[in-house]
Amino acid sequence: MAGHSQFKNIMHRKGAQDAKRSKIFNKLAREITVAAKSGLPDPAANPRLRAAILAGRAQNMPRDRIDRAIKQGTPGGGDDANYEEVRYEGYGPGGVALIVEALTDNRNRTAAEVRSSFTKYGGSLGETNSVSFMFSRIGAIFYPAAAADADAVFEVALEAGADNVESDENGHEVTTTVENFGVVRDALEAKFGGAESARLTWRPLNTVAPSEDAAASLLKLLDVLEDNDDVQVVEGNFDISDELMQKLTA
Repeated sequence: MAGHSQFKNIMHRKGAQDAKRSKIFNKLAREITVAAKSGLPDPAANPRLRAAILAGRAQNMPRDRIDRAIKQGTPGGGDDANYEEVRYEGYGPGGVALIVEALTDNRNRTAAEVRSSFTKYGGSLGETNSVSFMFSRIGAIFYPAAAADADAVFEVALEAGADNVESDENGHEVTTTVENFGVVRDALEAKFGGAESARLTWRPLNTVAPSEDAAASLLKLLDVLEDNDDVQVVEGNFDISDELMQKLTA
């Protein structure tokens, strides 16, 4: 789940996410397998695989689970499923725009499940590009605060061609253009080690502050979407205050 207050909102919902750790591992394993299939099974030569492995480690994914997922993505590794990357777009409660990215081996099944989830919680699934024009496609790289001080991250990121760096007590978020993402990620990795998160994402151009009732329904919709094995990422243009987020997730 990612909205304007991405990391703060994630922090408040971390307890609920911990209860879904097996689901998280399944999603991470699928991304690792697909990344291994899409290039070499060597993370040093496959940036997507390297990022997927780092994401797994950030979630304390067991090493043997990571190795098994890589093996499944190599020829003869046992995973013959043909996963496709699919994007769904629509509106959630309160007029919040949502982008859902999935990895699926059955487009019809996933589309039906995503559509049903939107409908159940007061949203509506639209056509491709029905809301993506309200977002910018960017690269986002996140390091915890302990990884380095703000000035050091800023200096390396700026030199590598990053667009922006925001640092607070939770960590450092570096944003880049899609074109510069790989160069900036590699420069930061060379200096500070692997990032906690490094991926292309959707950043809203403007945000919506849903009412309390709409926000409650929205969080239920996000939970259901994230509980779907095929759904990898959900991005939105919502901005829920810390106070309201704490109240709704207490």
